[in-house]
Order: sequence, then structure tokens, then C-alpha cells
Amino acid sequence: MKLSHFNFNLPKELLAEYPAENRDESRLMVVDRKKQTIEHKMFKDLIDYFDDGDVLILNNTKVFPARLYGNKEKTGARIEVFLLRELNAEQRLWDVLVDPARKIRIGNKLYFGDDDSLVAEVIDNTTSRGRTLRFLYDGSYEEFRNKLTELGETPIPKYINRDVTPEDAERYQTIYAKEEGAVAAPTAGLHFSKHLLKRLEIKGVKFAEVTLHVGLGTFNPVEVEDLSKHKMDSEELKITQEACDIVNAAKVAKKRICTVGTTSMRAVESSVSSQNTLNPYDGWTNKFVFPPHDFAIPNCMITNFHTPKSTLLMMVSAFCGHDLMKRAYEEAIKEQYRFYSYGDAMLII
Repeated sequence: MKLSHFNFNLPKELLAEYPAENRDESRLMVVDRKKQTIEHKMFKDLIDYFDDGDVLILNNTKVFPARLYGNKEKTGARIEVFLLRELNAEQRLWDVLVDPARKIRIGNKLYFGDDDSLVAEVIDNTTSRGRTLRFLYDGSYEEFRNKLTELGETPIPKYINRDVTPEDAERYQTIYAKEEGAVAAPTAGLHFSKHLLKRLEIKGVKFAEVTLHVGLGTFNPVEVEDLSKHKMDSEELKITQEACDIVNAAKVAKKRICTVGTTSMRAVESSVSSQNTLNPYDGWTNKFVFPPHDFAIPNCMITNFHTPKSTLLMMVSAFCGHDLMKRAYEEAIKEQYRFYSYGDAMLII
């Protein structure tokens, strides 16, 4: 498969700027691989597709307010700093992206907050936009993290052309988010309401939680025609023994095992045993799933509608089958489904 196989025309108006009014009332396209059929439902109809003993694999990562705005020393130029990952808690070192980057050099200081209560020094260049910052802050580590939370804003995707609202802090987060560390939400999970999860639980559906801290690498454009040459950024991953036991028991019982989102899919496909069961894991993954790929763990997935040429679309193609995926996307555009982070959902069975 080549990069050009994943290009299509996506009308701008289909990129969702706001979430659906109620989480579980977004639309749901149901794609059946065996029957080669496409149906149109509501997300809350998901309950009709799962039974006692089936498993949903949820990514419980929590988005932190990763976007900060500061001013450069002397010139006072406004600089956007996007926190990517903490490198060293003790020294307060962070990998960040800066914008505009050309003005930010090693040795520069950036000031944050109306009272300049947080200062950062640039200590390294990592990529054209990437920098390593050392934050200078008088206070405990906990106070420092609280200060980042206070000054930061919800990192809604750049394509959303509006200011961040207080509602985003809640809606750009799954209701089961627990482990802080993501700079982007695992968006397929945004459709679940407490009510829907409860109804699934009453029906006997089990939940296996994994943690994959979504980085911006997930959204990095693919710039090579030969997909095997694309390198994914590494993201932190944790899979517990408890999650493995739930998934592997369902596998033995031939139940439906459904990954909620491409991040859950990447998580479980990163840690497969030689017997095709799920292994515990604690480390980093740069797994890139693209066609052809033999999926070892899930037989079902929930995902949003993705943008052209994205690694996320490539994973969906690998799972769904390329021709059926193309047909589903053509239908989605025709039926005016909402795309991307705040958009509608697809269930592939």
C-alpha cells in the first residue's frame, strides 16, 4: 500500500468544531466486514452489538492542559509552547514544540502568566519546532504541576478554528480518563456517557483498561510514499496483568473483543505473545499499523472518521479492508458525517 491510496477529498465543513450535544447521541456508522454492509445508527445503539462476556478495551489516559502562551524576554513576543512530554521531573525538563520557532534559540528565556510567575529557559533544539525547556519555579513539584495546569489550556486540535471554551476541558476528555499524560484525547472514547457504560455493564460486558499516552506523533503527516519507511513517534504504554486476564479469557471464550479507538488498538497490538494472547507491558511503543496487518487481539473496533493520508486511516484500512473502508468513507461524506476529534463514530464488526 502506498501513501496515495489514502488520499480523498474531505469537505472542510465536515470537520467538527464542537462535540455533539450529548456524548452518546453522535452518529454511528456500523460496518460489517463479513456481510460487507454499512448501516447508520446512533452511538447509544452500540449496546445492541455487545453481549455478556464481550470486552471493550478502553484507553484510560487523561489529557493535561498542554498548551501554554508565554512571552520572550526582551522582545515580549508572544510564543505558543506545547508541552509534549516530561523528561525529568526533578530538573523540570520538558520536550515542547514552540511557535513561531525561528525566534526561539538556546539560552532564550520565556515568561508565563500575567505576573511572570513561571519562567523557562531553552536548553536544546530537538527538531525544527522542537525544543527542550528547563522550567524555573520556586516551589514544590506539586506546586509546579499545579501552576502548569493553571496556566495551560485544553489542547484541542489546531484545525478547530475557535477559542478554547470551559466546556472543552470536560468534553475533550473521556469520562473514564484516569492516568494523566496525553496531549490529545483518545477520541473514539469521547462518545461514551456514564449511562451507556452502565447499561453495557448491566448487560455483562467487561472493560479492560490500558494506558497509552497519546503524543502528537499520532497526527504527524506521513511524508513518504512507501509506508514501511514512515517512523512513528514513541508513546508511553502500560498494560496491566488484570487487563490481559480479561482480554485473554474473552479470546478463549471466542467473545467479541473491541478496541475503543486507534490508540487502544495500537496498545494491544504492541504487546502480543507468540500464542497471540495479550502480554503485560510497561514502556514505550512506536508501533505503526498499516495494511497488510494480521490483528492478533481484537475482532471489532470503534473509531472516529479520520483525515486523508493519516496513520489513523491506515490502521482502519488494515482492520476493515481497504475497499470496504473506502466505500464507508464515501458514504460518510455523502451522508454528512462529522469528521475528526469531535466528530461521529464508526463501529467495525
